[in-house]
Order: sequence, then C-alpha cells, then structure tokens
Amino acid sequence: MNTSGPVLVGTDGSAPAQAAVRWAAIEAQRRGGALTILTAYDTTWAATPGLPRRDPADAADLAEEIVTDARAAAGTTTFTVPVHTVVAPGDPAAVLLHHAANAGLLVVGHRGRGGFTSLMLGSVGQRVTTHAPCTTVVVRGRSTAADGPVVAGVDSSPGGRLALDAAFTAARLRHAPVLAVHAYAEPLPPVTPGLPPILPPPAEDLARCHAEQVDDLLAGWRGEYPDVPVQVQVAAGTAAGLLVGASYRAQLVVVGSRGHGTVTGTLLGSVGHQLLHHADCPVLVARG
Repeated sequence: MNTSGPVLVGTDGSAPAQAAVRWAAIEAQRRGGALTILTAYDTTWAATPGLPRRDPADAADLAEEIVTDARAAAGTTTFTVPVHTVVAPGDPAAVLLHHAANAGLLVVGHRGRGGFTSLMLGSVGQRVTTHAPCTTVVVRGRSTAADGPVVAGVDSSPGGRLALDAAFTAARLRHAPVLAVHAYAEPLPPVTPGLPPILPPPAEDLARCHAEQVDDLLAGWRGEYPDVPVQVQVAAGTAAGLLVGASYRAQLVVVGSRGHGTVTGTLLGSVGHQLLHHADCPVLVARG
C-alpha cells in the first residue's frame, strides 16, 4: 500500500464528511504526511432550464466555507499535519478522481448531500469507488475507534494479496493486530438417483484444511511483519457476513479491489456493497 502520497479527503460539509476529514487527519499523522481537503462545486445546473439561476460565485463562496470548516475539524484532531485545501469547479467525482492520481490514500464519508460522500446514493460514489487510482477508505460506523484489530478479508486471489499488504501496513501504523478472515462454503453432498449420497469430509477436517491454506498464505507477511500479531478466523459462511460481524470489534476492515467472489469479490459486487452499507467501522479498499 502506497503511504508516500498525501491523504486526500473529499467533503461536502455534511456530518459524515466531517467525520471523514477527522479520520483522514489522524491517518495523515500516522503516515507522517500531508492532508489535502477538497471540495468541488458544479455550476452546470445554473443554466439548466426550469431551475432558478444562481451566480457561480455564490457556489464558490459556499465551497470555500465548506473547506474552511473542514480544516477546522482537522485541526481539532491534530496540529502536526500540513493541511492543504482545494476548491475547484466541476463535476465532484471527476475533480476528486483527478486529484486522487497524486494521492497515497483517498477518503470519503459513507453518505452526504449528493457530493463526494453520497457513496451509496448515486453515480458519484460509484464512479469514485470504481475508478479511484489509489486505495480508498469509506469512513462509517465507529470512525474514531482506537482499539481492535485490522480485519482483512483473505483468499488466494490478487485482491486477497492486496488486502493483506494493506492490512499489515495499516496494523503496523496502528500498533494493532491483524485479524485474517477467510470464509468457505460447506459442500453439499451430490445426489445421484438410485445411489447413496457421497458424504462430504467432516466439518472439522474441512475447517482444518482451509486454516492450513490461510496459514500458508500468511507465511510471507508474518515474516515481513514480525512485530504485527496475527489472529485467524476461518469459518463456513459468507465473506460479507463474516467481515461485517468482525467489523464490530475492529478499527478498520480491509478488502481487495478484485478477487474470486469469496472474500474479496468485486468492489461493487455483493461483498463490497454489504460492507459499505453495514460495516461498523471504516472500510479500506486496497488497490494495486
């Protein structure tokens, strides 16, 4: 996970956006980097027939107020992080994605007023999470929790490996353990008419087999991060269900941006959507 670029946070002035700004400020301090607070204002609607006309300068003034308030919110969290602000005209998603090209991390809230943080509500959130060129964090739930593990959804896919890279990096920054979560499906015995069913392996044997696979996957990271304690949860069930459950005792949940559909899945597929809707802590989507 790239930790060299600034932490970029998008804000529209809503309460979830302010929470995202505070989280981003703390994260920038952990990384020893800078914080960039960005808001954009779209003036194209001002000339739309049927809508009241509005001076674009008014929208710019409002945007300046939003970043000023956000900077103050960041200042209540830390005073040692260089803070830069950006106010730009244009489509919010496009502006944010443009500036994310030089960021080490992109942070947004989980909902808002139709700007950056309307993650579950419209096209802005879908575009940002689908096309962001860097790792993204969606701040939700207990955004200020300072204890608990960093939870990583793990499988053998490239996305699973991205998740582990990001999780171990985040855990080291937080002096926290990694909880590696692996979900598997219990096989159903095949049924052939006229023949007795072929019974699957005993549940404990299946769990042991998956646990050994996870231990093999983790070996490299255990060696690279000997200072990071590792916990493992291997269970039958759905990846989303296990990760959401683990989020209630975590300070961060990490998933990869692509995968098999077991743990990491596709970001905007079922696993990603369920985490972004239901996780009780911030969700980090690792991107290679």
